Amino acid sequence: MPEVSIAEKKAQLTEGKITEEGLDELRSRVGKKLRIRPFNTVASIDAIRKFVDGVGDVNPLYGDEAYAKKTSYGRLIAPPSWPYSVFPTWIPQGLKGVHAFHSGNDWTFYRPIYEGDIITPEMTFTHFDEKKSKFAEKIIIVHYDDNYFNQRGELVANAKAWSVRAERKAARDKQKYFELKLPHPWTEEELEKIENQVLAEEIRGKEIRYWEDVEEGEELQPLVKGPLGITDMIAYCIGSCPIRLKALGAALRDYMRHPGWAFRDPNTGAYEPTYAVHYHLDAAKSAGVPYMYDVGTQRQEWLIQHLTNWMGDEGWLKTNFAEYRRFVYLSDVIWLKGKVTKKYLDEQEEFCVDVETWAENQRGENVMPGHSTVILPSKEKGTWPVKKRLR
Repeated sequence: MPEVSIAEKKAQLTEGKITEEGLDELRSRVGKKLRIRPFNTVASIDAIRKFVDGVGDVNPLYGDEAYAKKTSYGRLIAPPSWPYSVFPTWIPQGLKGVHAFHSGNDWTFYRPIYEGDIITPEMTFTHFDEKKSKFAEKIIIVHYDDNYFNQRGELVANAKAWSVRAERKAARDKQKYFELKLPHPWTEEELEKIENQVLAEEIRGKEIRYWEDVEEGEELQPLVKGPLGITDMIAYCIGSCPIRLKALGAALRDYMRHPGWAFRDPNTGAYEPTYAVHYHLDAAKSAGVPYMYDVGTQRQEWLIQHLTNWMGDEGWLKTNFAEYRRFVYLSDVIWLKGKVTKKYLDEQEEFCVDVETWAENQRGENVMPGHSTVILPSKEKGTWPVKKRLR
């Protein structure tokens, strides 16, 4: 029988099943701190620049040294979401060959990250739940608790994280989203309108948004992202890669030690990481998803950008919660939206604003429901949340 050419095959991720043995292995790790490999550790000017470029964030507070020096911070700082580039809050541990989908984060931010700070992450595997799903029959929801410390030992941020583990074959068999027409068939007129909306982005910046000037029910100006393309994914990986991508022999050595980390691309003959589901069509389909799709951390970074745009340089993002619903596929556009739901003084007598957030795609679906709390300066009381947190 003649040997089949590699080019005649399809890309295929490794297959695994959710077994009692695998779940027992997970149970043995509950409550433990897990070993992690950071991506960025030093908040250098270059690391911050690559991060904001990859998110598409043009706020000068994070990208213009001269501008940042004139703010209360007195120097360049990283955006609140920058810890994602240190460590993405979760890892696909155990259950070999069972796909992992990052599904949400609940952040609390305590201190700014200054240019030059060194950030060290710690992660604890807290628990997991077994569920039934329309996407892939049985799924596992895995939960983590993450702390990020600076070089002075100060806690700068905490994140609660959860990810869904699903069998790839079960997801393929369900073909839940395969009825969608992908890539999305945009017209030139639609794209021109979207691009105008993208360029209409509003950054509050040095114009102070006082607590007294905000009204309950007030809506935030939408932030528009997309259409999402391959270069957007490349730029994101350069600045905030959730895994440490390697090339050539360095990658091959990893894949020889961990065969489940990669698959062979039949078009090139090269190994590609499982992470390629975000930019390789056959890999995405092998995972049970009809098209290449965004990264969860990427989506929440856009949300955090939306909030920092709105609150201005003197606002402080206290908390940020988001769930990732459905997938944002390459060619999709999302409109990040928000509405003020409550104004109040918290237990520290700080002037808080609660904001309900959501992200709509062109199909009218909410792909990221969430809520956040922003602390704003008070015109009447003369309180300044940023100055309170300066070192």
